[in-house]
Amino acid sequence: MSDHQERRRFQRVAFDSPTELRQGERCWPVELIDLSLKGLLIKCPEPWDPDLTQDFEALVHLGEQVTLWMQVELRHEEGNRLGFVCLRTDIDSSCHLRRLVELNLADNPEMMRELRELIEI
Repeated sequence: MSDHQERRRFQRVAFDSPTELRQGERCWPVELIDLSLKGLLIKCPEPWDPDLTQDFEALVHLGEQVTLWMQVELRHEEGNRLGFVCLRTDIDSSCHLRRLVELNLADNPEMMRELRELIEI
């Protein structure tokens, strides 16, 4: 198990939805592997030539009228996978993300623990 997996406090949910990663004028369509209340994991797009000193925006399209928006920072790279931590999001995205994770976690006390930790950060 890698170091970042051992430190993970937020359970990830496997989810497949059209996703974009943006940085300034650049935009990469990416394959979403999973997401949590505090980040997401994607497959590295080709070509991959970001400015690693700048943050990114992640847009996860849940439907025609629902898009999760997060300002994210690259935290780790493993092979062809990139892990991002959420720095900021809007209230609508937070509500949609919370509901999505809640529906995919069978353990409601686990969901409440994660929400408490998110608020404490």
